[in-house]
Amino acid sequence: MEIKTIRDVDEGTWNEFKAMAAKSNLKMSLLLKIMVKELERKSEDFWSKILKEGKKLSENEAGDMLKISENSRKERGFRE
Repeated sequence: MEIKTIRDVDEGTWNEFKAMAAKSNLKMSLLLKIMVKELERKSEDFWSKILKEGKKLSENEAGDMLKISENSRKERGFRE
């Protein structure tokens, strides 16, 4: 087995991690794998909620926002 180190982990965090593993009756390596998988799952869930959620604006509201934006850009001399 190869030994890896984690840099910049303070003593308190390391002790808390060891205590979590002991409390859950898991090896620290298994707990770390579980934590990584859970973080990946939560990240995917987060983006799924954002990207697959319904519309925030009605078609009329969106059209009005586009018109306001276009007029504002014209007034200030920006490209369309």
